[in-house]
Amino acid sequence: MGYLNGSGMDRRFFHRLGASRLDRTICSSAGGAGLAASLGFRYGTEPEQFRHSKLIIAWGANILGTNVHLWPFVVEARRNGARFYVIDPHQNRTGKAADRWFPIHPGSDAALALGMMHVILRDSLYDADYIARFTEGVDELRRQTEDYTPGCVEHLTGIAADDVITLAREYATTRPAAIRLNYGVQRSERGGLAVRAIACLPALTGSWKDVGGGLQLTTSGAFTINRAALERPDLQMKSPLGREARVVNMSRLGHALNDLTDPPVKALFVYNSNPAGVAPNQSAVLRGLAREDLYTVVIEQFMTDTAQHADIVLPATTFLEHSDLYFAYGHYYLQLARPVLAAPGEALSNVEIFRRLAARMGLSDPPLKDSDDEMIRQMLESAGPFLGDITLEKLERKRFIRLNLGVEGEPFLPFAEGGFGTPDGKFRFQASTLRYCPPLESRLGDGRLLTRFPLEMISPKNDDSMNSTFGNRLDVDRQTAVATLHPVDAQKRNIESGDQVRLYNERGSILFQVRVDETVAPGVVSVPSTRWPSKSADGRNVNILTSERLTDIGNGPVFYSCLVEVERSAEVQSIP
Repeated sequence: MGYLNGSGMDRRFFHRLGASRLDRTICSSAGGAGLAASLGFRYGTEPEQFRHSKLIIAWGANILGTNVHLWPFVVEARRNGARFYVIDPHQNRTGKAADRWFPIHPGSDAALALGMMHVILRDSLYDADYIARFTEGVDELRRQTEDYTPGCVEHLTGIAADDVITLAREYATTRPAAIRLNYGVQRSERGGLAVRAIACLPALTGSWKDVGGGLQLTTSGAFTINRAALERPDLQMKSPLGREARVVNMSRLGHALNDLTDPPVKALFVYNSNPAGVAPNQSAVLRGLAREDLYTVVIEQFMTDTAQHADIVLPATTFLEHSDLYFAYGHYYLQLARPVLAAPGEALSNVEIFRRLAARMGLSDPPLKDSDDEMIRQMLESAGPFLGDITLEKLERKRFIRLNLGVEGEPFLPFAEGGFGTPDGKFRFQASTLRYCPPLESRLGDGRLLTRFPLEMISPKNDDSMNSTFGNRLDVDRQTAVATLHPVDAQKRNIESGDQVRLYNERGSILFQVRVDETVAPGVVSVPSTRWPSKSADGRNVNILTSERLTDIGNGPVFYSCLVEVERSAEVQSIP
């Protein structure tokens, strides 16, 4: 049996069903938080501190589209004279609002970070005191970055050598300077390297010391809940299997459903996910979901593409109709939600469905009968440093509480004096591992692939949807049915705005309407994710083109390492 995705109490409760007689396969999504944890980079600059920054770099972060609660602090900083730069292959809403947009080649972010370090070290713009006290390996880093000259970095990233120099110098000499790094950087084969290299920058310049300095990727590591009390691995060990569940990466769901053996997946339980739309290598995923011998249960509010493959669809409540405890990866507030609407019809929360399933299966372990509030109390019984005296009763009164991040009223500076999670608290540059190699599917990657598929496709988040959520709406479907192509590439292919085009590679093909403009660099095609496949004429979406290859660290998906070709199409697809 397998289950897909899930978050918060519902996912933790499902872990408890390990006491059943089923051999479960947990299909885990290797997201940004997992990569951050694997790097020891668990939290960063408070959003509120960005108002004090004098230079803000949004690196792979569409703040206006996916991080909107940070934007007021960016606006405040700019009113006080701060400069705001965006590094992204696509000039999204945030890039259009920036002082400068740097159109970087997809997947080459590590090379830019290494080039910036080259300039900072070459020109002695680093913080020698911070480096000496709180880091290790700067001499090796200096040697490792010698080859990443501005000219070399221009070739690797598409950013002019003079701009590399200017950006590095501005970043190193402006105090405070903050980087907002987001998950788009990680959606490449070199995503782990990119995060590691970018994370070296504030350690090199000592900007962690400054209020309004440093870097934020995720804050999720600060929410140190008692996960063991919720997941109950001891129940799994009590089962006749005598071991924990097998874990399969959701980014390889197509492989899991079609090729996994010993044992094969015979049942699939899906909640909080729409893998038929969001998982890579869509052909394999759809083939697996169509298996006659696969028993599929989906908990949903909408008839998604995945639900259409289900043997049973169970109606689920929305966040307005059940209790939950909310963590965050972009701020430091723990939030309690109570239902404000009665659940319609037969809709149940995920947790209640799992409770009832456990009862019907005859599982009598007391943890499988815990109420929502009992689970919340267990979550808060943590020895972690940031939950402190936060209780359910306090959350009932206040609804949201800032984590205990230090003395009240003083800014949270997690790495001002080291504290990087290593035995001695020092930041490890580990320069010998900081060597950039272009992704296989990129303009500097596999030459044989490039001759057939010369364009780098990215599929960034759509501003008005969340992955495939809200894809049932007409306005969202229109937004995700359009591909953007640079005029140079369009002219070569005799393509004009409004034309019907076919994007294809060796994994599949799909029709889009095309927009021709300069919001992407030459050689890049951008398709907002993620359209519901059932909304398109050919029953597919952009993930028909993406692969099951994984990132170099964290085993995440490589949605942005994807080569394609584009051609005009005589086929007709009606765009709503």
